[in-house]
Parts: sequence; structure tokens; C-alpha cells
Amino acid sequence: MESRLGDGLKKIILMGIGAAAMTAEKSQQMVDELVRKGELTVEQGKELNQELKRNVKKSIDEAAASAKEKEAEAEKKVEGLEKQIEGLSAEELGKLKEAIRKAEENAGTED
Repeated sequence: MESRLGDGLKKIILMGIGAAAMTAEKSQQMVDELVRKGELTVEQGKELNQELKRNVKKSIDEAAASAKEKEAEAEKKVEGLEKQIEGLSAEELGKLKEAIRKAEENAGTED
């Protein structure tokens, strides 16, 4: 279960990084075009590119930190549930298994 949580968060982080990289690339193209048209000097273009790179890096770092925080929260919840399950009687555990089975059927999962 924890592996699946981690994989999902990793995918989200990678999607965010990909989006940031695409944004940075598109921004670079726009700045280059403005320099080419003479609407920005080369020096202004360089400064703007540096600013954009710093902003993208900051966004990526914040997203990664947030994802790690969410993963830690999810792991704590899983640990709490595991402790609760350990305290169940055989009858309660059977009822829980049946409820999970029904929930999976209703959700259409194949696990």
C-alpha cells in the first residue's frame, strides 16, 4: 500500500516538474523572440531568463516539499489504520474485509 502511495506522489511530482520545464522552455522562446524583435536588449533578456529560471526552480522545490509532506501525512494515516486493524477481532476483521470487497466492486477496481 505504501509503495502505491509513493508511486502516485512520484508521478505527481514528475508531472509538475515536466510542466515547469515546459513553461521554462516556452518562456525562453518568448524572451528570445522579444530580443530578436528588439523589444528587449540582450542583457534584459538574460536577466529575464535568469529570473524565470529562479522562479521555476523555486516552484519545483516547493512542489517537491509539498509532495513529501503529503506523503508523510499519508504514511501516518496508513500506520494509524494498521494499528486499528491489529486491534480488531476475527469477526470485525471479516466484516471489514467484506466491506472492502464491496467497495472495490462498487469502484470497479481490479485489485
